[in-house]
Amino acid sequence: MLMQRLSLMIAMFVYFGAGDCSVNGQVDSQVGGQAKVQEVKQMRLGMIGLDTSHVPAFAKLINDPKGKGRLAEMQVVAAYPGGSEDLPSSRDRVAGFTKQLDEMGIEIVDSIDTLLTKVDAVLLESVDGRKHLEQVLPVFRAGKPVFIDKPLSGNLADALAIDLLAKKYKAKWFSSSSLRFSADTIRWREDPELKGQVRGASSWGPCSLDSTHTDLYWYGVHGVETLYTAMGTGCQTVTRSHSEGTDFVVGQWADGRIGTFRGIRDGKADYGLVVYGTKAVEVGGKYDGYAPLVMRALDFFAGGAAPVDPQETIEMFTFMEAADVSLARGGAPVTLESVKAAALAEAEKIVARLDLK
Repeated sequence: MLMQRLSLMIAMFVYFGAGDCSVNGQVDSQVGGQAKVQEVKQMRLGMIGLDTSHVPAFAKLINDPKGKGRLAEMQVVAAYPGGSEDLPSSRDRVAGFTKQLDEMGIEIVDSIDTLLTKVDAVLLESVDGRKHLEQVLPVFRAGKPVFIDKPLSGNLADALAIDLLAKKYKAKWFSSSSLRFSADTIRWREDPELKGQVRGASSWGPCSLDSTHTDLYWYGVHGVETLYTAMGTGCQTVTRSHSEGTDFVVGQWADGRIGTFRGIRDGKADYGLVVYGTKAVEVGGKYDGYAPLVMRALDFFAGGAAPVDPQETIEMFTFMEAADVSLARGGAPVTLESVKAAALAEAEKIVARLDLK
């Protein structure tokens, strides 16, 4: 009997070879003396909205054949072009970016419903935040985790409607600018030695505007995301000063801290952050590329916690909407609470109109 078992082991060794014993190097079990091979499937990702440079950049990162770890576990396999005819920065780019993905071997589909039959998770990339509410709803209903690229929406009522729908469907989602995860920015949130040290912060960045969106949602969102990464939640009031080339927004937090954002449209428009800490004043906030955000999204798709609490994102967008209200009132202080209450009433009407079942 011992010799028979030894002979069987030698035969299996010769048959499978001394290296990997399966397509992916895993042997699940043995059934009837035969090795049962288990192939680990890649997680299939889909993209909605092919009208931003994020689309080919993210797809190339994720589908890199040399990728390891999470990159080897996931693949963008399908995409829905979308696009907005009344927004030139969408309309004039969607065809080109769609062509790039098609040339990468990613299937282009004609509807979100079709996309959802082919994927396990979604990157909602539409450059037009006004599209996000209608585009994310079927994703929520399908139970697929989703990353919603910036801006979350075109106005606060839609942002709150997205949050209400996510809660209704128990959906997994997050939204973020890539600036949040720059190494010298995210450390103020994640380094245990820096916890509680931020006494104030000032961020700056490009701030082009578009009439279709709440002003800072369009591009100021990057600098506001940086500010919130350092400061955290708890802002109570906002004031905004505005000129043709600059916006300057001051937020006062409940604990007395003050955070500011400078939006730049005239002169050199770089990204940055000053943190006023208990032990030092430090300058950082530079852009580190898309990879840090993409990796956080992939961890999230694999079952991890949302890398940004959706309620922090909602406060960020309330902060930016309050800045619009302050400007309309001549720079007067505006409470986030009052702005959110007015938008929430509208959000509830929006959700009711969607005829949810």
